[in-house]
Amino acid sequence: MKYSILFLFAFVLISCSQQKIGYVDNVTLMDGYQEKIDIEEKYKIKVENLGRKRDSISQAFQLEAQEFQSRAEKMAASKAQKEYDLLQQRGQFIGQQLQQEEQILQQQGQQEMDSVVQKVKEEIKAFGKVNKYTFILGGGEGGSVLYGQEADDLTEELLKILNDKYKQ
Repeated sequence: MKYSILFLFAFVLISCSQQKIGYVDNVTLMDGYQEKIDIEEKYKIKVENLGRKRDSISQAFQLEAQEFQSRAEKMAASKAQKEYDLLQQRGQFIGQQLQQEEQILQQQGQQEMDSVVQKVKEEIKAFGKVNKYTFILGGGEGGSVLYGQEADDLTEELLKILNDKYKQ
């Protein structure tokens, strides 16, 4: 009787101390997450459009500069210098505007990606709580999992959950 109580106590103690651990390949998870893919595609299109706008403005400005050069030959030097200075200021202003648009686009893209990363982290945390994981580790590039059994890899399961929620 004494041994059975001691055995039962040891079993309960061991059972309580077992931890459930899984891991996620962060790179695979993010590369397969449709919301992230859609955001990347959206910003790729926006960057391409900005590039076309930049090219169009640059071409128009170059034509204007060439036209000025032909007119400048027939002008007085002081008047030509004033117009050249104005043209140069306008060129700098246009360059600054385009650079500012590019920076705004980059900031918006980064904010959306940060939001996606936060959403993924929250989903992993919720998954861990619901499924009673003690730890869910991050693997992939820069991750902390150097080896894990396939049975402990939660990547595909979490990717399905994330994509299903995104579709809704």
